[in-house]
Amino acid sequence: MKSATKKLSTEIAETLSGKIAAVSAGSKKIKKSIEKAAEKLAKKVEKFEKETQKKQEKDAKTAEKKSKGKDKRKKEGKKEKAAKVAALVAAASSKTAIAAPPKPLVSKAPAPGKPAGSRPAGRPAKVAPVTPVQPTSETQSAE
Repeated sequence: MKSATKKLSTEIAETLSGKIAAVSAGSKKIKKSIEKAAEKLAKKVEKFEKETQKKQEKDAKTAEKKSKGKDKRKKEGKKEKAAKVAALVAAASSKTAIAAPPKPLVSKAPAPGKPAGSRPAGRPAKVAPVTPVQPTSETQSAE
């Protein structure tokens, strides 16, 4: 019996050692596959973080450009309005006032029988024709 027990115990020991070796080898494989999966996951997480950071930076730049663009548009609008007002003021001040029609000049000497200031009733005095003032190139460009 002792030999049978020894034989049985050696079989059990061999079986157990074989199974332990298989489990440890399997656990090594499992451990390696877990490590590989962890590395892949770490790479994906790193890539995602970089993309997120780039997107945030891009959004920040876009927002900054938009805010600067609005400020510039406001400033340009104010400058344009000021320039328009200045141009209108310059145009208004540079325009010559409409000249009053000149007083009629009597070119003929009065007739010997008539007094100098007399005129037949109902007849208007002769007035020299008024020529319209032509706008100059300066006033046209201001308008």
